[in-house]
Order: sequence, then structure tokens, then C-alpha cells
Amino acid sequence: MVVRGLVQGVFFRDSTRRQAHRNGVAGWVSNRADGAVEAIFEGEADAVERLVAYSRKGPRGAQVESIEVTEEEPEGLSGFGVR
Repeated sequence: MVVRGLVQGVFFRDSTRRQAHRNGVAGWVSNRADGAVEAIFEGEADAVERLVAYSRKGPRGAQVESIEVTEEEPEGLSGFGVR
């Protein structure tokens, strides 16, 4: 998933990490050089969808302009990291 807009400097990564832990989702989230935030989510379909739905709005202070979701084969990730 790639989220664009005002998404860096607003605790997007840390709030996504907390949401992932609450929902039992593995993966990672990272700031990109182009100002976007990129994330990989793995887990139960409903839990992953909750994280995607959360990302459409983001934390307070974020201004999400667009979100691009791409489905890929799971990599078997465990835990959730901020890169």
C-alpha cells in the first residue's frame, strides 16, 4: 500500500504500527523519499482491511490525498516494524 498526501511528520508510521498490533497484522511501514508512506500488511483478511480503512484517513494531522493498494502473495512475515 502507498499512501500519498500530508502523511509524513504526523505519526502515520507509529499509529499504523499500533493499529497493526491491535489487529494482529504483520508487516512494516516506511516513509518514502517522495513524501509518501509505504506499508505491507499480512494477516486475516478482515484485519488487513481494517488497517487499509484506517490508512484512508490516517492519524490526526494527516491529510490523505490518495491510497494505492496492491495485493501480493504473502511473504510469511511476523511482527510489525517501522522502517
